[in-house]
Amino acid sequence: MTTQLLIYETVVPLTAARHRGCAIETKRNYEFSSKTNSVPLMAVEFPQAASEYAIVFAGTKESIMPAVILGVRESENLFLSRDAKWDAKYVPAFIRRYPFVFSTSADGERLVLCVDEAYSGFNREARGQELFDDDNKPTQYVQNVLTFLQEYQAQFNRTVAFCKKVRELDLLEPMQAQVETTAGEKLSLAGFMAVNREKLKALSGEKLAELAKTDALELLYLHLQSMRNFQALPSRLSVIKGGTGEASSGDDATSDQLNGARASA
Repeated sequence: MTTQLLIYETVVPLTAARHRGCAIETKRNYEFSSKTNSVPLMAVEFPQAASEYAIVFAGTKESIMPAVILGVRESENLFLSRDAKWDAKYVPAFIRRYPFVFSTSADGERLVLCVDEAYSGFNREARGQELFDDDNKPTQYVQNVLTFLQEYQAQFNRTVAFCKKVRELDLLEPMQAQVETTAGEKLSLAGFMAVNREKLKALSGEKLAELAKTDALELLYLHLQSMRNFQALPSRLSVIKGGTGEASSGDDATSDQLNGARASA
């Protein structure tokens, strides 16, 4: 598993003084994620993601987060086509929010909207969606981005609470995925955890009822069901580089809510 924030290279606070006249090209190119073999996933995304991706838990038992597997080898994203389109119906919110991200202010009291100036779609020639208007006020595009990231942060906090409960119940165990390419090459991916089905089934009725009440039980079974998507990775190893992916609808931080529904903050 890789350090996923490495997709951000030159992150700076978004300000009118620095970014008036700057814009983001809206024709989406996902080349920035080409070296990423997994990305974090919010709990609210499980229903959409489980049909296409293997959902695992990454980190340590003291600090875990859900993630989706994008590749078997390090620095490999098998969900990109040759022309850098996303080759799946659902694009994880972590990817859609790029090139924007929140950082914490120096006093730790505020979240600051930032942009990665290294993104290929960032430009100072006003190509695409401008970031500030003539009065130095954030454009509607930036307002939409801010709404999306605020929702992302709220879902992040809910996901942390979900992971805390999973950790308290001691349901996770280290896992290793073994896949074989169509050429016969055997590959393995380690460094992640999965729910132990027997431990889950052994929980008391009271604990299972508590998980069901908060929808956590459904999330755990979606996670377990999604593990079968590891089996689809070998076929992507052989065809993805030659394929032409179709851009998913609503594939940036201004068009969708985290779970793929229409934004309604």
